[in-house]
Order: sequence, then structure tokens, then C-alpha cells
Amino acid sequence: MVENRRILHIDLDAFYCAVEELRDPNLKGKAFAVGGQPDQRGVVASCSYAARKFGIHSAMPMAQAVKICPQLIIVRGNFRDYGEASRDVMDYLRTLTDQIEQISIDEAFLDITTLPGSSKEIAIKIQEFINSEFNLPCSIGVAANKLVAKTATDYGKVEQGFSDSPPNAVYIVPSEQEAAFLAPLPVDALWGVGPKTAEKLNEMGIYKIGDLTQAEEGQLVKRFGKWGYSLIKRARGIDDRPIMLKHKAKSVSQETTFAEDVKEEDRLIETINKLAEQISKRLIRKHTQGTTIRIKLRRADFSTITRQLTLLQPTNSGEIISGNAVALFKKEWKTGEPIRLIGVGVSSLAPEQLSLWDLANQENPDETDEQLDLVIRELRKKFGDKILKWGEDLSKSKT
Repeated sequence: MVENRRILHIDLDAFYCAVEELRDPNLKGKAFAVGGQPDQRGVVASCSYAARKFGIHSAMPMAQAVKICPQLIIVRGNFRDYGEASRDVMDYLRTLTDQIEQISIDEAFLDITTLPGSSKEIAIKIQEFINSEFNLPCSIGVAANKLVAKTATDYGKVEQGFSDSPPNAVYIVPSEQEAAFLAPLPVDALWGVGPKTAEKLNEMGIYKIGDLTQAEEGQLVKRFGKWGYSLIKRARGIDDRPIMLKHKAKSVSQETTFAEDVKEEDRLIETINKLAEQISKRLIRKHTQGTTIRIKLRRADFSTITRQLTLLQPTNSGEIISGNAVALFKKEWKTGEPIRLIGVGVSSLAPEQLSLWDLANQENPDETDEQLDLVIRELRKKFGDKILKWGEDLSKSKT
């Protein structure tokens, strides 16, 4: 195990339902489910905590859910909004650290080892920001590795108890207390142990994760194959897997939520300019450009719109980003309309292309020579050997 490592797991509580409550505040506190219609073999994609008290859960047939709770409100999914809300949260998390692994639309791991402050301070700061800026509840677990951090998040939710409101829990597992934390939990609380595996373990007399650490390795391997070795290791809280940086950021965005709704055009445009400049600095720092400019507006009633346009050439210029974002804003905004949140984004990202002049002005002359040679080879490959001539050859041809 990596010493002193701190891994934070974040899970947006009943995410689809939380976004739907932003769209329609009247849903708060009510039993409702996001999913298909019961007469069309629809299933529950997500359900509110008020609905969960009736025993409704994700992947349950909607027809069954309605039988359990006749007053259940069914909401058709708005997956575009879910994706947008997810990007907002993940973009914020990436401002804290680039060591982030998103494992689903509403879950991610962050390596917070090098961040200042205690694990609890960092977790609460993140939770409070997401609560206030995005109006989304989230639960967080922190431990020395991904396995225990995720289990801590789930445990924190259960410990918080069931109610009509999201748990918004925070649970920290101190370093070197991983095995002790896991021991009293049921085996199906161990990440990777599903109902079928739990049933087989129960048949072997193994009900708690602590029981699993005492089991004979030979018996587990005989019953589960190589998975048996992993089960014992996991039960002891051992997990050395690193944060997997699988995906490069597909977009860069910044947004501001105003303390009070703003309806002055000058102030809104000034905010767009500042956001565009911040994005420009991030893109330049990463040697990245983008071709799609996006603007996001959230009105006083929490309704949100996004609009975008595609440029002919990629850019990381603050002026170009700002100019196009302002144009989108003016096209959509009605004079005097109060705005709660405004955001700007750039997507369709690609590495910044260096020109020959850029190459010639790099600080490392050896690297410059290598890259310049590469450019020359590529030009000759595409256009033939005679496309470029040395200055000395040109002077000879003139004499």
C-alpha cells in the first residue's frame, strides 16, 4: 500500500432525481422515479429517497414500483441535463487536482494526497461547494485507497439513516484502520461482491467481511478460482490500484453563480469576459485549443439553457472565446432578464499546433532541431523532396 495516500470518493446522491428537482422544485420530498412508463416495460433509472422508503430501487420494473407505491410520480429522463450537470461537477473537481478518475456519470475518485488540509476539511469544502454552486447533494468517503474510500461513502450514507432527503454524508477512514473498518460490515458491502457471490460466501459460513479474512485461502480459491485470492486481499483493506487517468478532458469551462440574480447587461458581459480569460489561460497552459464555444445561462427559476457554435479554426485566444460567447449570450438573453448563473466553455479540444516560427523560438535548441527536422520530413513526405531547398542552394540557382 502506498504510504500516506489519501483517496477521496464522491457520489452525487440520487443524481438524476436531484437534477429533476432543480428543473421542478415541486418534486422535492415526494416519491418519484426517473424512468420508463409501466405499460411499456419501463424500468426505474433512479428514484428519490422518499420513494426508496417504499422499497423502490434502481433497475426495478416500473410496473412493480407503481404497485408498491401507487402515488409514485414518474418522470421521463432528461439525460442531456444530467450530462451537463455531471460535466459541471467534474470540471470543478479538476480545478482541485488533475489526479481524478471518473467512474460513472455521478461518481469519481480523486487523489488528494498533496492537497493542503485534513481529509475531513477537504471533503467538507468540496461538499459545501457542490451543494451551494450546483444545488446538488453528494456523499463523500476518504481512505487510503479506492476500495475503502468507496465503501466509506456507502457506509456514510447508511449511517446517516433513511429519510425523504439525500444523505449528503461524509465519512473518513483513518490510515491503517482499513481492515478494522471493514471487518463488521456484511460481505456484500465489499466492492465487487454481488448478491450471487455473497450468497455463496454465506453458504460457507462467511457473513461479515471480517469472517472473510479468517477463511482458508484454499477453500476460497477452490470455490471462486483466482477471485478467491482477491477476496481475501480486499477484505483486509488492501488495494494498491492507482488513479486511472483514462480520459483527457474533452472540454474546459468556467462559470459563476451570483449571490443575487443579475439583470444588468454590462455586468453579465463583464463576467463572460472574465470567464473567457480564465479559460484561455487554462488552455494556453495545457497547450490546447478548441473549436466549439459554449455558453450556459441559468435563469431565476433555475431553468437552464446552453448554446454553442463551432469555429472554422481552433483557438485558445481569450478575445475570440469572449467575442463568440458574448454573441451567443446576446442572441439568447432578453433585456432585463435576471440571471442566476452564467458559464462559458470550450470543447472539441486538440493539442496546439506549433508553427515553424514557434519551433524556432523554443527555449531548448536541441528539441527545436528535432521538431523542425520532423516538420521538414513531413512536408517532403506530402509534397515531394523538392518542396524545400536550403538558402545556399537558392542563391546558387540565381547566379
